Amino acid sequence: MTWRRSTATATAAESAAFLLLGLPAGAWVDRMRRRDVMIAADLARAVLLTAVPVAWLLDAGSMTLLYAVALLLGCARLFGDVADQSYLPSLVGRSSLIEGNSRLETVRSGTELAGPGAAGFLVQLLGPVGTLAGQAVTSLASAALLGRIEAREERPAPRPSGHGGLLPEIKEGLHHVLRHRVLRVIAFGTASVNLFLSGIFALETLFLTRTVGLPPAAVGWLLATAALGSVLAALVTQRLSRWLGAARLTWLSLLVAMPFGLLLPLAGPGWRTGLFVLGALVQSAGVTTYNICQVAYRQTVCPPHLLGRMTATMRFLVWGVLPVSGLLAGVLGELVGVRDALWILTAGLTATPLILLCSPLRRMRTFEGTGTEDGAGAVVPAQ
Repeated sequence: MTWRRSTATATAAESAAFLLLGLPAGAWVDRMRRRDVMIAADLARAVLLTAVPVAWLLDAGSMTLLYAVALLLGCARLFGDVADQSYLPSLVGRSSLIEGNSRLETVRSGTELAGPGAAGFLVQLLGPVGTLAGQAVTSLASAALLGRIEAREERPAPRPSGHGGLLPEIKEGLHHVLRHRVLRVIAFGTASVNLFLSGIFALETLFLTRTVGLPPAAVGWLLATAALGSVLAALVTQRLSRWLGAARLTWLSLLVAMPFGLLLPLAGPGWRTGLFVLGALVQSAGVTTYNICQVAYRQTVCPPHLLGRMTATMRFLVWGVLPVSGLLAGVLGELVGVRDALWILTAGLTATPLILLCSPLRRMRTFEGTGTEDGAGAVVPAQ
């Protein structure tokens, strides 16, 4: 088995958790304190990441072990992510969700910007096994920091006897998303963004190296500009939401930023490389602003006891298109060539804001005061 095939299999194993356990995870998280779930996920990651170096030292490592660790790490990430977004409203209050999500996105985007370089340095310094051990230490540090949070959650109310078990709870989460006029459109719109954006991600390295003719080092620097756009967007989204209104900014961020993606296939040698940089930076900034706003909306309108199931349902719906996206990008690249495939994908991405514009979200300005008019006269729709 080649290294590339082994890596792809490990990645698929990690992603499988979202398809296998995506919906039940939300119901389970809603039965527990979210902070406890996040701490348990960090501790599980620490144990799993330690297992690989230990197995290597004992000369007991194998690809089967790596695949099993990848699958279990995916499970830990799934529960940690669902609990993370479900915990924030109880931690900062619903009036500060834009600010809270912006700060979280600033940290995530900063990690994406610095992470690849740091990872390369650590692998060179410590080797792959030592780097995994270092990641285990950071997971333990995360669990310790979460344990220092002073705010305490109320224990979820026990389920009444005879309530029907796990399946009715999963259905309740699905119904909440699919029957809500705005959440349903956000799920469809976000899935559409993921479909085209992930396809672009799948082709951009090949496009820059083979079509544009850039060396790998230059490609790495260019792709880092997208993470820089995310950092900048996370820093200004709160201010923009106060000026324009968070609901309005949700669709406006995509409407303004996504057409810049059409600059990507125009890239070429020399100064035309800058077209790719500009397109990737603005596109990434728009998606980050959109994510901050739509996640805040989801957390605002969802009852506290359903936050885990709502989050898991949304993740299941909007990430379920990722395998299709990779297949679509590959087929288009084979049929029409990489540059023309990028034209098709960026054109599709440019059209995605139309989905949101055909929803009640277009008439809203803020997320506060569900069912009442805000200062601009917009009515926030009921479920």
